[in-house]
Amino acid sequence: MSQAPSGFWREGDDPGRRQFATFTQGGHGFALEGGGHLDEVTVAYETWGTPNADHSNAVLILHALTGDSHAAGPSGPGHSMTGWWDEIIGPGKAVDTDQFFVVCPNVLGGCQGTTGPSSLAPGGRHFGSRFPVITIRDQVAVEVALADFLGIATWSAIVGGSMGGMRALEWVVQYPERVHHVVVVAVGAAGTADEIALCSLQVRAIKADPHFLGGDYYDTLESPREGLSIARGIGQFSYRTWTEFESRFGRDVQDDETIFEKGRYAIESYLSYQGDKLAARFDPNSYIVLTEAMNHHDVGRGRGGVVAALRNVRHRVTVAGVSSDRLYPRELQEELARLIPGAGRMSLITSPAGHDGFLIETEQIGAVIRAGLSGDTPQRGVQ
Repeated sequence: MSQAPSGFWREGDDPGRRQFATFTQGGHGFALEGGGHLDEVTVAYETWGTPNADHSNAVLILHALTGDSHAAGPSGPGHSMTGWWDEIIGPGKAVDTDQFFVVCPNVLGGCQGTTGPSSLAPGGRHFGSRFPVITIRDQVAVEVALADFLGIATWSAIVGGSMGGMRALEWVVQYPERVHHVVVVAVGAAGTADEIALCSLQVRAIKADPHFLGGDYYDTLESPREGLSIARGIGQFSYRTWTEFESRFGRDVQDDETIFEKGRYAIESYLSYQGDKLAARFDPNSYIVLTEAMNHHDVGRGRGGVVAALRNVRHRVTVAGVSSDRLYPRELQEELARLIPGAGRMSLITSPAGHDGFLIETEQIGAVIRAGLSGDTPQRGVQ
């Protein structure tokens, strides 16, 4: 049977700049925190710059929910878009590839070359509904395997925003000997009730799509794109702000449509566009798996609570937040800065763009990252 159309990466597609590594954890596979198991994991990753003799100049970049390994570089074969932090990573940029060897992997559970629900399971069928529950800690365990494969004993720095920031925190808490410094942006120590509420609605939207079929839609002619589009619209609402929406859209009607004759307000059109755009390049099952992993995020789980876990961090940690973030409000980053002994004061990215400010305000976030990589922990907010 023909497969449902997809914009996510499948084996046999053009790899672009991706490289691949497959791990079996000493032949035993990966035992997952939630009780599941994966016999092996393939990781898609990209690199920039050149490692020095002992790989001590290696920097790990960790992407957010719908990001991937293509953090820098142009669009082209294998990559539908320009790198999501292209203005941050490169020669002479904040993450200077003339100085650092930069690595960015696609996360476990993703859909751009790393093992996830759309991958083929043993037996040749897509995992689909059989893909196990994963957590941020499972994702980091796979990243540790990648570091070992690349011969990187200790990262010079790990940088991540949003879901990437969750993984950066887990690295410094669980593997302190494997990293010198971390930069954590736009996230907190644990998922909040507010975040979980928004995420749960997004998951329900995808599962309610009649083409979802319990997650086993890969060998059908349709996929739950409408459900994913709605989920992304909910997410986009939380990524931006009231101020931005009012200034950009207000009560404007889209184009020349008549609102009383099945027309749309401009903000409706915008959310629909953002949803459809993501649905053209992302796997709905991956969206669910990664969203739920974010909900499970809690650096204090099994470690005596958040305070105890963060109090034991002895690294230099750069913490940054976005002034208008309503998904992960600045209070969460202030808590991180207060509880981590080596964090100093939180750096504040001033932006009307909300949570997405960590992707949009490249000059400000670049200054924060540059300071962190140079060994400085900013003591004043970036204004």
